[in-house]
Parts: sequence; C-alpha cells; structure tokens
Amino acid sequence: MVTFGQSPREGDAASPADRPTGLVVTDAQGVVLSWSRSAEHLLGYTPAQAVGRSLKELVDLAPPAAVGSGTREESHRVLPVRRRDGRLLTLPVSGHPLVSDSDLQGWVLALGPPSDPLGGEAREALVEWLLNRSGTALTVYDAELRCVCQSAAMRRITGVPDDLRRGRGLSEVVHGASVAEWERRMRRVLETGEEQVAFDFRAMPPTVSRTHVYTVAAAPLRDALGRTFGVCTAVSDVTEERLIRERLSLLNEAGARIGSTLDLVRTAQELTEVAVPEFADFARVDLLEGLLRGEEPAPGPIPGAVRLRRIAERVWFEGSSEEVAVAGDADVYLASSPAALCLASGRSALYRTSDPAVSAWIAASPARQAKVRRYGTHSWILVPVRARGTTLGVVMLTRTRDTPDPFEPEDLALAEELVSRAAVCLDNARRFTRERTAALELQRSLLPQGLLQPTAAAVASRYLPASNRTGVGGDWFDVIELSGARVGLVVGDVVGHGIHAAATMGRLRTAVRALADVDPTPEELLTRLDDLVIRLSAESVGAVSADPAHDSDADTGAGIEATCLYAVYDPVSGLCSMARAGHPAPALRAPDGTASFLDLPAGPPLGLGGLPFESAELELPEGSVLALYTDGLVESRQHDIGQGLDTLRQTLATPAVSLEALCDRVVETLLPVRPSDDAALLLVRPHPLGPERVAVWNISPDPVAVAQARADTLRKLGSWGLEEAAFVTELVVSELVTNAIRYGDTPIQLRLITPQSSGTSGSASTRALICEVSDSSSTAPHLRRSRAFDEGGRGLLLVAQLTDRWGTRQTTTGKTIWCEQTLQADTLSSR
Repeated sequence: MVTFGQSPREGDAASPADRPTGLVVTDAQGVVLSWSRSAEHLLGYTPAQAVGRSLKELVDLAPPAAVGSGTREESHRVLPVRRRDGRLLTLPVSGHPLVSDSDLQGWVLALGPPSDPLGGEAREALVEWLLNRSGTALTVYDAELRCVCQSAAMRRITGVPDDLRRGRGLSEVVHGASVAEWERRMRRVLETGEEQVAFDFRAMPPTVSRTHVYTVAAAPLRDALGRTFGVCTAVSDVTEERLIRERLSLLNEAGARIGSTLDLVRTAQELTEVAVPEFADFARVDLLEGLLRGEEPAPGPIPGAVRLRRIAERVWFEGSSEEVAVAGDADVYLASSPAALCLASGRSALYRTSDPAVSAWIAASPARQAKVRRYGTHSWILVPVRARGTTLGVVMLTRTRDTPDPFEPEDLALAEELVSRAAVCLDNARRFTRERTAALELQRSLLPQGLLQPTAAAVASRYLPASNRTGVGGDWFDVIELSGARVGLVVGDVVGHGIHAAATMGRLRTAVRALADVDPTPEELLTRLDDLVIRLSAESVGAVSADPAHDSDADTGAGIEATCLYAVYDPVSGLCSMARAGHPAPALRAPDGTASFLDLPAGPPLGLGGLPFESAELELPEGSVLALYTDGLVESRQHDIGQGLDTLRQTLATPAVSLEALCDRVVETLLPVRPSDDAALLLVRPHPLGPERVAVWNISPDPVAVAQARADTLRKLGSWGLEEAAFVTELVVSELVTNAIRYGDTPIQLRLITPQSSGTSGSASTRALICEVSDSSSTAPHLRRSRAFDEGGRGLLLVAQLTDRWGTRQTTTGKTIWCEQTLQADTLSSR
C-alpha cells in the first residue's frame, strides 16, 4: 500500500534533503553549456533541449552577476524558476563563478532542492487539524485511486470507518449513480495533472433520513519535482443552498405560469403542472362544488363533511408525468377525512401514510388502497385554498416511491406559499367566471330570445361570444315585422367588450325597434340613431366627469362607437332598401348559387354626427339568400378581413339543405376555434308575394265609392277563400276609405294583402290579412274619445278594436293607414 508523501512512480525519497540538486553550467552571458540529469528531473528539460539556449529564456533565471550582485563572488538566493510545463518553483539557487586570469568565464549554478516551509511539528499539526478537526471532507487517493486517508468530516458523510476505507477504491465502499463519474474525474486528474472542477451528486448519508446534495472537486497531489503521485478530493454539502435555490425557482415559476388565463380549470391545471414533478409526485385540486355553480363561498373554515369537485389532477409515475382526465368528478369527504379536517381547521397538514387519519381514510376505499399500493405513496401534504378571507377548496400533494425523501416541515411552508399564490389566481378566475356568466346572461336577455319568422322571409341566425377575458361584446341582430308584410333587418356592433358594451347594445337595439315602428326609410333611421348615440356619449362623459372617484387613466368606455346596417324588404315589390353606418357590406347568394358582396354606400360610423347616410335599393329574387354579419365573423388574428370575406363568399356559394345548415357551415368554416371577438350572423331567404296575393284599387274621392270598395273587397275575399273574414274586413274598409275621402287628398288607393302565414310561430294554419288605404295627405290620424251624442270620431277606434294591429306610415307622396288581422285555424277551416 502506498503511503502519503511517497511517489508511486519514481521511488524518490520523501525527505527534501534526499532529493537531487540540479547542476547547470553557463557562460558569462548566461548561455547554457552543461545541463545535468538532475536538472532535467527538476525542471523538465533534457540536456539536448537546454544546452545552447539562454538560461533566462529557458527557465526565466539570470546568472548572479546579471541579476544585480555586482560581484564575481558566490551567490546564494531563493528565486522563482519556471519549469517546462509552465509552473513556477521557488528554489534555492547557488551561483559559483568560473574565473580565468581574473576574467569571468561563466557560472556553475546549483538549483534546489525546494525548501520545505512546513516541517516537523508544524506539518504534523497541520495534517492532524485537516484530518480530525476541520469541517472539510477530504479524501486522499494514491496513483491507483486507492484511499490513503480520509478526514473525520468525510467519515461522517460516508459512514465508513477508516479501517474499511483505507486501501480500497471508491466504488468498493460508496454506491450510487455518481460513483463512476467521480472515479472518471479522479483518473483524469492523474492523467493530465489538472484540477477537475466541482460536480454535483446526490446521496443519503447514514445518519439522516433524506437525500443530500454534495459537490466534489478533485485536485492533483505533486511532489517537489511537480510529478503527480495522487489525488485529493474535497466534498461540500450544499443541500441547504440547493433547497433554497430550488424553492425560489419553484415559486418564481409559479408566479410566471399560474394565472395565465381567467379559466378556473386551466388555472388549477397550471398549479399541478408547477408542483409535479419538481415538488411532488402527485397533485390534485378540489374545489367546493357550489363555486362551479356561481355560488359565493362562505367566509372562514368549513366544518363537517364537505362535497368537493375535482378540477385538476397530475401524477408522476415511473419517470413520466400524466395529466389525469377528471371531468369534474365529485366526492363527499367525511368529517374524519384529511381533506375535511384541513378545511375545518383552515390550516395545512403534513402526514405520513401510517398516520391514523390517513390510514383510516385509505382503508375506507378499495380504490384508494389500490392506488396507494401502486404508487407507493408515503408522504402527504394538504393545504386549504384560501383567498380574500374565503375558503375555496383544498390541494392535496403526495410523494411516492419515485421520490424517497418524505415531506418535511419546511416543505409544508413551501406548499403553503405555492398554494397561496395559486389561490388568488383561482379566486380571480372564479370571480371572472361568475361575472362573465352574469354578463352573458344579460347579453342573451338583450338579444332576440326566439328569432321572429316573418311572413315575408325565412331567417336563421348565430351569435358566438368572444373567448377573450370578458367574452361579452356589443354585437346584435334583429328581425322586425313592419306594416304591409314588410320586414326590417338589422345587424350592429358596439365597439368594445364588457357590461358597458352589452348595455349599450341593448339600448341601441331597443331604439331601432322604436324607430322602425314609425316606418322611416333606412337612411332616416340611421340618422336618428346617430343622434341618439351622440346624446348617449355626451351623457356618459358627463357622468364620468362628475364622479370624483373616477381614475382618468382607466378605461371608462365613456365614448360610444358603433356600426349598424338596416334593411327593409318589401315582398310585394320584391325590393330591399338598405343603408349602413360604417358596417361591413352584406353578401347576396343569387338563385344560381353565385355569391357576391353588395355595392352599398358605406356611411360613417354612428356617433360622428353631421354626415349623411345613403340607402340603396335592389331586388331580392326568390331563392336568393342575404347574409348580414359583424366584423368578428370575417376578421381574426389568424387572417385579415380580406381573406375572411373571400372565405365567406365561397362558403355561401356552396349548396345547403336549409338556412340552418348554411349558418352552421359558415360558422364552422370561418370560426374553427373560439373567436377573439364576438360575431353575429343573420341569413335571410326572401319570400316574394305574387300578384295573386295582392289586390289594389284606385278609389274615387266621391262618397259613393265606399260602397264599390266594399263590394270589391268581398269579391276578392271570396276568391281567396276568406269569407269568414268578410264582416270585419268590410267594416274596416268602409271606415278607412270614408276617412280618406273625407279628410285626405287624392289620389286614394285601397290595397289588400294576404301572405301565406303570419305570426311568430310560422305555422301553416295561420294566415294574415292586411288592409291599407293610402292618400296624398301627410296629416296623420289619431284616436280620440267621442262623446255620447257625437256623430263621428269612432272610426279608428272601431278599426283598432276589430283588428290585431293598426298604424300609419308616412310615404314620399303622403301617408298610408293600415291594419292587420290574424286569421286562426278555426277561421280557415270553414273554407
């Protein structure tokens, strides 16, 4: 066995006094003339390499006369001398001059051996301190990597006594995955003579119950001649430093990853992804079931049995991580279960599988028993999810056989910090889900609940809320029945998202319905709607400026921006008049299957004021489809609006079995994923009325023409098979024609219209009968209360009582008074 201080390669004596002295002869200028074998051993140069070269150039050493002695006498000094491998040796240098005839001919230099700064008792004291009292873990190996000695600190780490450690290799007494790498680095030190930087390995010392992290550095041991004869390794326990670093890294990752969305399930999944496998082998998030129904949790702890719904679970098993599909599984935790105890106390808990509370809970379920046996679960942490004074649920973390180290109290503190950060994000997601649900309910209540199916057209619609942080926008659409079997079509978009946009949308939709009731032209309706938006914007700005608590930098939504398109389709003429205020142009699918966008004047967005709107009129042939939409349908982050419009045109051109099927196809094609903006789509297939369903008579201003109008009406009703409606219709025609002759101006016209069906149900067993009387006077009639002996004033009252709806609309040439009867099944069955 090689002992400390003996060279296993050269067999040189251990004492410095027994080591050779290098002899060198130079001329007066310092050029080497002779170089001994001992000088070769000391400095690494062979005689052939040294002779003829300057001593200064060779080993960075000058002869005594050249280094400032100023004499030709002997010189004895301790000087640094550089070896061939570049290392500096501090050697005693003795110079003896060679003199001939009083002239200096050269020098004889004696180099070494190196002086020993520590000798005798000092060396022994140093060795004794390093090996027995120092906290540094050291091991000295010989050239065969056999242990020569180890320090007391190393003995405590390995747990191997000196008599079993000495003379053995590392792999004979220490086991683990890092041993081979450790030996490889020590062998590298012997081969190259270079120190190997520290590397990490993990091991469990015999005196502790958890894995420690160590760093190992290996350095060469050299003799006085610089030859490597062994290796010294130094081991440092960096467990605490690494744990602190890992915990800070875990908390930093939690802050960066948890809460990236306001989705409750996704936030819980992010918590499990951070915890597994860096901290635990299994993580599960259970929340109170009422939270998922939008209920507000009660403050404080939750005593007794509790029903929890699992929303996220992840497990690390046999080297791979797996997210378990929980699908909202719910379970009742009895009051004695660890989860219920945690929620009842409001404090975190650390368990071992053998603890009574855990073992009893596991024994109560064969499924739990099988899972614990499969994973080898040995350590548990349960942390209540608490935020803003309320308890939301509980997080369960476990370690299995894949992580032998059990949870310790410091791990419990880390788990509490981790869950507390996630709890705020979970509560934010819960609050957002509740508010978003309420906002969506508000928005749905403001949109048409059941889309009206007018007599003049078939309609189908779709509305998709945005998938952004609010999910509530200001898009809307509507279908409005107008007089004369006409139908009003509207689609609009309030810029922005949230409750403010939804509420503004509801106000504008109500305004459009109110304005449409007086039958303005499309451009007139948009002009009045523009005035309304300007007033609403001014009111919002005034309310915000009057609020002293308002933050001027916040997004108030005070300014209202909106777009709108309004169209009126007349099935009698087959014409559709439409105007738009900054809204995308509608698309039309012709009866031959081709689709194109209508050339419609754009008009300014609502709220600008002072700019005119223009309308255009076009024919909608039977079999065509008109598509009205908002920009959220054709514009997204994945493509620009031009590409979206082209896709819409191509999709509309494809055949479909129904309007509903075509609606589905458009949405699936243009919005394959949840949209970033809300989108609305309204498809309309017109039903023109042929001349056989419309009757028109020009009325003479002579009172005797009233009788002729009644007779013509009865004949037409007979040809339509509506004899049961003759009595009411005859009275209505008589009153309206009489009023037009008495109070109106010529020309006077009577028109009867009978569409196929009427009402919102679209049932084939109902039918509408419309009566219209037009004249050139712009004076609108009105109902008034007649006294008992008044001879007039009861005509319009009679019309209002006998019909379902009545009204008046202004035209470019005067006015039209109209009324409508809905003929039910019992009336039509007598035909």
